[in-house]
Amino acid sequence: MAQPDTKKIFFENLSGAGKAIAVLTSGGDAQGMNAAVRAVVRMGLYVGAKVYFIHEGYQGMVDGGENIKEATWESVSSMLQVGGTVIGSARCKEFRSHEGRLKAAHNLVQQGITNLCVIGGDGSLTGANLFREEWSGLLGELVDQGLIEADAVQKYSALHIVGMVGSIDNDFCGTDMTIGTDSALHRIIEVVDAIMTTAQSHQRTFVLEVMGRHCGYLALVSALACGADWVLIPEMPPEDGWEDKMCQKLSATRSRGTRLNIIIVAEGSIDRHGKPITSNYLKELVVKCLGFDTRVTILGHVQRGGTPSAFDRILASRMGVEAVLALLETTANTPACVVSLCGNQSVRLPLMECVQMTQEVQKAMDEKRFEEAVKLRGRSFENNLKTYKLLAHRKPESELPTSNFNVAVLNVGAPAAGMNAAVRSAVRVGISEGHKMFAVSDGFEGFYKGQIKEIKWADVGGWTGQGGSLLGTKRTLPAKHVDKIAEQMRMHNINALLVVGGFEAFLSLLELLTARGKYDEFCVPMVMVPATVSNNVPGSDLSIGADTALNAITTTCDRIKQSASGTKRRVFIIETMGGYCGYLASVGGLAAGADAAYIYEEPFDIRDLQANVEHLTEKMKTSIQRGLVLRNENSNENYTTDFIYQLYSEEGKGVFDSRKNVLGHMQQGGAPSPFDRNFGTKISAKAMQWVTKKLTETFRQGRVFANTEDSCCLLGMRRRALVFQPVVQLKEHTDFVHRIPKEQWWLKLRPLMKILAKYKTSYDVSDSGQLEHVVRNRPKESDASVAM
Repeated sequence: MAQPDTKKIFFENLSGAGKAIAVLTSGGDAQGMNAAVRAVVRMGLYVGAKVYFIHEGYQGMVDGGENIKEATWESVSSMLQVGGTVIGSARCKEFRSHEGRLKAAHNLVQQGITNLCVIGGDGSLTGANLFREEWSGLLGELVDQGLIEADAVQKYSALHIVGMVGSIDNDFCGTDMTIGTDSALHRIIEVVDAIMTTAQSHQRTFVLEVMGRHCGYLALVSALACGADWVLIPEMPPEDGWEDKMCQKLSATRSRGTRLNIIIVAEGSIDRHGKPITSNYLKELVVKCLGFDTRVTILGHVQRGGTPSAFDRILASRMGVEAVLALLETTANTPACVVSLCGNQSVRLPLMECVQMTQEVQKAMDEKRFEEAVKLRGRSFENNLKTYKLLAHRKPESELPTSNFNVAVLNVGAPAAGMNAAVRSAVRVGISEGHKMFAVSDGFEGFYKGQIKEIKWADVGGWTGQGGSLLGTKRTLPAKHVDKIAEQMRMHNINALLVVGGFEAFLSLLELLTARGKYDEFCVPMVMVPATVSNNVPGSDLSIGADTALNAITTTCDRIKQSASGTKRRVFIIETMGGYCGYLASVGGLAAGADAAYIYEEPFDIRDLQANVEHLTEKMKTSIQRGLVLRNENSNENYTTDFIYQLYSEEGKGVFDSRKNVLGHMQQGGAPSPFDRNFGTKISAKAMQWVTKKLTETFRQGRVFANTEDSCCLLGMRRRALVFQPVVQLKEHTDFVHRIPKEQWWLKLRPLMKILAKYKTSYDVSDSGQLEHVVRNRPKESDASVAM
């Protein structure tokens, strides 16, 4: 954690000295824009560039004057947790005219700005690209008018542009997620969860209208996240006669004992003939056909408001840093690029390729080529739609395939939010594939005791929004009771296992794999879906539950910091969970704007602690009022949370006082975040489809027999793809003593946190996004649509 003097962040040609970067937000606001602005400013200053705010978007660029201000390190303090955009955003008609762009060019040249970081939607980014293409001509005109000197044309010959997409609709092609989408989903799901309780009380049907004039992403993903009965989106208008089908579905759901129905409609939904489908029309339809008590809730601008989620803060911070890197590396011949997210990786894509693809989607919708529109939205969108249809609409028994296979589902390890969504998904996909599904209570402890029963489609209704583990989960490993478990497998004729859990689940599969030599009952397909708040499972970059825990940490840190507002300078020492894995402390620190995060993976000593205290003391004297230090619970056996608290208290005397807080099990509780609900749903559906494939492959001579390494796998997210990996191959990548993977991708984010906290550190640019091209249909095995 100390400040190395000699290390430099980049190679010499990536220095920002002498460069001027301007950042603006344009179009509709989105939560997380401030995090992006903060990252651009601090990274720009870090590399030695001058950084400017352009207030009020393109309007401020055209008007100039006080709208273009130089940014300082302190000017972006305390904005990470603020929704909207503090530098303002406005739609500007004047910038669409040549005269408006001429004024804007003059204002930029006066400040020596030739690097623009634009945060907005496709309209804002298209305008920026046109501005870039006209730049040299605009400078020529300014010389002719005598507004700038002739040598300025040579000095400011090229305008470099990097875009970041800020839009709650997630309507931009080329990126899996836009800044603000996850936060908007949080707002929607909070409302849906609240509505469900009142709807159940009165046996009501609720019609929820969400934003999305041209893109149904919010409607589709929130429907997937709450298990809505029906969803309507602009990209896929329902077939003629949909009204009767919808009413039949709602009626069938009620007849199975459910006390409520949820219908989600995007504001731009239409039928096959282009006629709008409004929330009021849906209400009248349900009342007329079924007589159900029906209410309408239109969410409106609630979806744009509120504090950004942990995901959006991290995404925006990563994109902001990547945008500065892209500007430093750009040349006169580099096309304007947009920084995107693909799976778990930052990538750079040519801006106009993305814009053209986005426009093609709208064209396909206008021409009623709806299947194509869905494909053009990308694999993530297409996969969401397929998964929703699979889980929401049950086929009649007569249409289901009959496989005669029995598949058991169980939770192992500590509870994690999103486990129930994963179990629901596995059960329903399994039933759709023709299997008989069995639920095992209390993990392997319940397994050997025979707590196994068949679980039906309706049994898992309403499970997606429930926290914890409804099946029950224990840390018990199977090795001690392997004979009894084999007996239960034989009694219930279990042909495959799907295990949802953390590190214990990984160990369990290794033990069952070993037991295959003695018991044929374990020679069946086995797959594990990672679910743990610690995110310490080898073979997967992300685990179900980690996002919910990050949001709990981030929200709590925001409140703790706010508790000190208006008081004297204060530093908070906060302990997070995670065992020996520093994921929650590091990524939570990045999301909450921490000054330091102590973890086991990055050893520290008393000199590092001293350097941190001195660094904070210096910052407290000059600028900030509140400091935040996170410590992973097992980061060091001697430098405990109490020790660090006492050290900071003593060394900070006269400058700041200290407080400590142990977050504890609140990180494990609560309703799952939209990300965890959808990640759990989609990864589990994929795991069950793999189980079906393996059962078919290994069924011979009247029984299932699977004893190869690749029939016992962990399904994990690796960089851009969901990958099935034999658990035995993951052994060499695992530190079993400390229960962590030997290599962890998020360690590369730690320098980013330090840079944004004003530390001098080295930054590994080897993983930075290189300019790629928009691919219409990525191959299935590199499906990056896992995330959302």
